[in-house]
Amino acid sequence: MTQEELFKKLVAHCKEYGFVFPSSEIYDGLGAVYDYGQNGVELKNNIKRYWWDSMVKLHENIVGLDAAIFMHPRTWEASGHVGAFNDPLIDNRDSKKRYRADALIEDWLAKQDEKVEKEIEKARKRFGEAFDEEKYRATSPRVAEVLAHRDEVHKRFADALNANDLDALRQIIIDCEIVCPISGTRNWTEVRQFNLMFSTQMGSTADGANTIYLRPETAQGIFVNFLNVQKTGRMKLPFGIAQIGKAFRNEIVARQFIFRMREFEQMEMQFFVRPGTEMEWWSRWKETRMAWHRALGFGDDNYRFHDHEKLAHYANAATDIEYNFPFGFKEVEGIHSRTDFDLGNHQKFSGKKIQYFDPETGESYVPYVVETSIGVDRMFLQVMSAAYTEEQLDGGDTRVVLRLPAALAPVKVAVLPLVKKDGMPEKAQEIVDLLKYDYNIVYDEKDSVGKRYRRQDAIGTPFCVTVDGQTLEDGTVTVRHRDTMQQERVAISALHAMVDEECSYRKLFRKLNL
Repeated sequence: MTQEELFKKLVAHCKEYGFVFPSSEIYDGLGAVYDYGQNGVELKNNIKRYWWDSMVKLHENIVGLDAAIFMHPRTWEASGHVGAFNDPLIDNRDSKKRYRADALIEDWLAKQDEKVEKEIEKARKRFGEAFDEEKYRATSPRVAEVLAHRDEVHKRFADALNANDLDALRQIIIDCEIVCPISGTRNWTEVRQFNLMFSTQMGSTADGANTIYLRPETAQGIFVNFLNVQKTGRMKLPFGIAQIGKAFRNEIVARQFIFRMREFEQMEMQFFVRPGTEMEWWSRWKETRMAWHRALGFGDDNYRFHDHEKLAHYANAATDIEYNFPFGFKEVEGIHSRTDFDLGNHQKFSGKKIQYFDPETGESYVPYVVETSIGVDRMFLQVMSAAYTEEQLDGGDTRVVLRLPAALAPVKVAVLPLVKKDGMPEKAQEIVDLLKYDYNIVYDEKDSVGKRYRRQDAIGTPFCVTVDGQTLEDGTVTVRHRDTMQQERVAISALHAMVDEECSYRKLFRKLNL
């Protein structure tokens, strides 16, 4: 199965099992907007809880905030979004489709890396056990040729981005003979800047209305509340403010299912530090956040850091944590050193002093900021991509199973009466009532037990509890484990402790060493 086929199956699985639906589907949908179904919203909330508790509960110097989506328009002037929140746009005249010019070039660079890997795999098959990959990379003329061309284009690309040279970006697209995926032609327009913010009006009449914006990021709500939180919480540097909330961007090209949408959710933490210490904290948060991802158990090799080619206008250091999706390594989380840009500009534009008095130095200053920002929807897709598994079973049968960390699973336990008689449904309902106050539990009596097991595998339920005739005699049930499909008899009185041990967030938090 190709990676593209795998991704198509994953998307279909999300809809079939109630994870993600196209928004307003009965009206043929709305581009790049999605709704989360009954299982999707549970998984999404569990991801958010894992993030929130790891920030706010496990760090004494991090507190939470929930700022409004609507903010005074001057906020976005101060942040630089009104003037500088743009992506380079290019159109193909034949297909009439729009693309991000930088994304087209990044995809071309990724294809060059794939060419190199294919050459290496060919050589590995040819030479067998005697193959020396390092030596082959250093001596192969074909590999050297591809890498030299790639590196040359990469340098031109980085220079064009940093210089904001739109003509140079277009020239790279022309020189690399990049074609439109739809038309297959290279009939490109000039590259233009495209502002990503959605605007609307606030006021009783159109004539007297004021233009306001749907926020393109959640961070500014934290910055404008810096003094409110610092003073009311009696916070001392360094400290952080965490927030989970919706953001909106008028994307040129929204693609890859929920990876890039126009309405999405962010989990952001702004960490305020003394000037001069920001790089130390940036490095520490890089490692802390990578540990958070790896604690999920999806394979350390599937994550990597990727330093930015072009720094945002507010940053002096930036890196992304990327995950190996079915469509390649893509960003899941960004860690940025934002300097004092945001607080400094809000101080300037508002005319109000936004400073911290440091009791250790006796000085007042504008703190520097280290940001961690992760997309909830991207994280959701990453978890689903990593967990989705098709297994070949003994006897030629197959099953689809979501190998989710138990703490994140939408449903923790499915309770199944073996038959719908002899008091088994009533006993099963008693078990549901026993566990439902602490965990999301489902009761399922339809179809054979085997079919019910498969349904629960497909949504990632860690435990299936079957009530049978023996249950009525001795108070034990059959517990089936999702990953191993092993079954064991367990006393009903021991169920709560067993589920708690496996499904608690403690199991994830212990790996973080915070």
